Amino acid sequence: MQTTLKAPISFSGTGLHSGRAVQVTIHPASAEYGVWFRRTDLEGRDALIPARWDAVVPSRLCTMVSNGNAEVSTVEHLMAALAGCGVHNALIEIDGPEVPVMDGSAAPFVEGILARGLRRLDAPVRAVRILETVEVTEGEARAALSPANNLEIDFAIDFAEGAIGRQEKTLSMANGSFVRELCDSRTFCRNADVEAMRANGLALGGSLDNAVVFDGDIVLNPDGLRHDDEPVRHKMLDALGDLYLAGTPILGRYTGIRAGHALTNRLLRALFARPGAFRMEVCSPAQCARLPGAGLNVVDLKAVA
Repeated sequence: MQTTLKAPISFSGTGLHSGRAVQVTIHPASAEYGVWFRRTDLEGRDALIPARWDAVVPSRLCTMVSNGNAEVSTVEHLMAALAGCGVHNALIEIDGPEVPVMDGSAAPFVEGILARGLRRLDAPVRAVRILETVEVTEGEARAALSPANNLEIDFAIDFAEGAIGRQEKTLSMANGSFVRELCDSRTFCRNADVEAMRANGLALGGSLDNAVVFDGDIVLNPDGLRHDDEPVRHKMLDALGDLYLAGTPILGRYTGIRAGHALTNRLLRALFARPGAFRMEVCSPAQCARLPGAGLNVVDLKAVA
């Protein structure tokens, strides 16, 4: 069965790139509604924006959705939380142009959603089943979707910084693994890139409170890492959020090698341009039980690996 929140829930924080204070409220929505954003700070123009792959527009270092008149950026962590908690329908009201970064991870959103609880709706869950491998590349970066019984994410990154290096991880998203193993992993950057980003009007709200900063072999955050491989876990978190812009859960294996937001969106566009590579299907009870978020509760968040 499709789900939505039992009641609205609000979050306040600062945009990572804009540095602007913003409030977000996630409202329950009816079956088949999907996920939409509404800019409450705009008047006199269409402020409803679909959280969907074909609404994504080019943006540096984050995922931005737009309806041509209004946009919302840095949606990936919130979308990952919705996907990982199994929320299928929601109206997200936001009073600014960027989703707040919170602590740099999806954990604050996950905690709020699980504490509020979900309500089942009288409608079946539909999913995109991958039938043929689809891939896109850009230089050494690659993103692919291939057939699998449920959503799996396989990611590899490779950085010159000794504190990051080469990291690889593969996870099935069934049985709440997103909440327990990925949701608290924070966004990260290299110290050498911080000033350049700020000179270009990016990362204006970034700090050691909401991002992990690496300088060669050193982690500059006083409390260190939450996981030894926190960077690749965060890349997997981002991938889940970007994939949820398909509009439904995906039954397939995502492989990312040095992939980012733009490449994952190109992958979704390539997928939906090939009708024979996928089919929409109604999930059986057994399939629903293996979707991200099935059977979760607040205890799962406290059991983060």
